Amino acid sequence: MRAIVSLLLIFTLLGSCTGRNNRSTTGTGNPATEAGQPGVASTKNDTIVDAAYSFEEAIAGTKASQSIIDQLTLFDVVYISTDGQIHRGQILSNKKIAEDIRNIFKFMLNEGFVIEKAIPIVQYDWNDSLSMDDNNSYSFCYRDITFSKHASGMAIDINPRFNPLRWKTEDRPNKPEGAVLDTTVNGTLYPGHPVVEEFRRLGFRWGHSFTKFYDDHHFEKRA
Repeated sequence: MRAIVSLLLIFTLLGSCTGRNNRSTTGTGNPATEAGQPGVASTKNDTIVDAAYSFEEAIAGTKASQSIIDQLTLFDVVYISTDGQIHRGQILSNKKIAEDIRNIFKFMLNEGFVIEKAIPIVQYDWNDSLSMDDNNSYSFCYRDITFSKHASGMAIDINPRFNPLRWKTEDRPNKPEGAVLDTTVNGTLYPGHPVVEEFRRLGFRWGHSFTKFYDDHHFEKRA
């Protein structure tokens, strides 16, 4: 699997993307043409496109200030989804961690680690609960900036339904509700997992270490 996935990396040039949202459709059928467009990642004929927003579309409706919007960037990522196929999605994040996230997605692809989908949260009307329930991996989502790194795009959630928030001392339901941790499922994280260690190598803090709960899908970095 790793050898096959490594070959696929040759076709992947990660960058920001323009165009309309086109979830679950195939590429143009002309990778050379796509690759020739500045800022557009090349797409094989059988790559499934989960998201193809322009930057303006990806931030539409956000309540974030212009100073925060100016810190953001939108770029393509490629991953193996739960259907076993190669998908292309998008991450909207802070420019300061964009290269780290690109590298993480390359690492996960090379490891054969499954990402169900990566779609800017505008798709979910800026509702992170809906996004998490759909097992969507995302970075920027504006909320109270005093407690959430997502509000400035300095955090990313990976497969929230596979890696639910679990309370350490309180008897409260997992988040997303009904999600259960099963480390035998590809796409699930646990202490010592190669993806966790790669995040740590790049300077990210893992939510598993939070005081009140195990936020296993969450990784954040200080500015």
